Amino acid sequence: MKKTLVYSLLALAAIIWGVSFIITKQLFVTQPHITVLIILTFRLLLASITTIPVLLALKKLEPIQRGDLKWFLLLALCEPFIYSICETSGVQLVSGSMASIVVATIPLFVPFGMAAAYKERVRPVTLCGIILSLIGLAVMLFFGGNGDGTNLDANPVGLAWLAGAVFIAVVFTILLVKLVGRYKPFTITAYQNLFGCLYFIPFMLIADGSQLPLLDYSPQFFLLLLVLGVFCSTLAYVFYNIGVAELGATAACIFTNVIPGFSLIAAILIGQEQLTWSKPLGMVIVVGGVVLAQLKAKSN
Repeated sequence: MKKTLVYSLLALAAIIWGVSFIITKQLFVTQPHITVLIILTFRLLLASITTIPVLLALKKLEPIQRGDLKWFLLLALCEPFIYSICETSGVQLVSGSMASIVVATIPLFVPFGMAAAYKERVRPVTLCGIILSLIGLAVMLFFGGNGDGTNLDANPVGLAWLAGAVFIAVVFTILLVKLVGRYKPFTITAYQNLFGCLYFIPFMLIADGSQLPLLDYSPQFFLLLLVLGVFCSTLAYVFYNIGVAELGATAACIFTNVIPGFSLIAAILIGQEQLTWSKPLGMVIVVGGVVLAQLKAKSN
């Protein structure tokens, strides 16, 4: 596949994921009775029922080979199950753009995961990138409100949930490398969503089933969930899986750097957030650190 096309698909995936934080935040704002588990279950259910029948009809859904079922189950356990719980819980407690900034640090830690799993060497410039990105996060966290450095402009519990999402994403990437060479991206994503949905349904019914009758089942509600399911949980992951298959995990992760930018732009455009000097400055520093760690490491 031509690299230009691969780069375009990865960039598109980053845009979709960037907007997903804002859509999720909008669901929490407009649906007072909605919960993390309800959003994720409906999202994956819609993703599965809209994509798997199409793949079956087109005979594009590959069967799982002997011995690979455990890897698919582990993959879906990481993402979407555990990762989505951590990420969505974090979005519930912090702004959408702030959540995207934390998640954008995933590429910083992927090289360490790859080193532990596949003995890839971590270069010193990667450490420099981590330090630079942490400085950017500090600017956004501590100078987001009154600008004097005395406040923490994010819920610590929400940040802890997002930190868990970052860790799980690294584990997911390690597992994904085992499968991208043997299955097509659509197949991997379809099984991810299906198994993830099966994980979520019993937990959602037990924990939050009583909230289902209280929801406002408006066209906007289903539209937002459909966008999350089809675009964010399906197409974006397909594009990302293509990137991992064609470029490798570390190079593909570079494109997640632009997620915070699109999240912040979308949040400002719909009035969820106000533009303060610390947000774009911190975002630029974080993205600069990630680019430094990934691109320089690749060229050395």
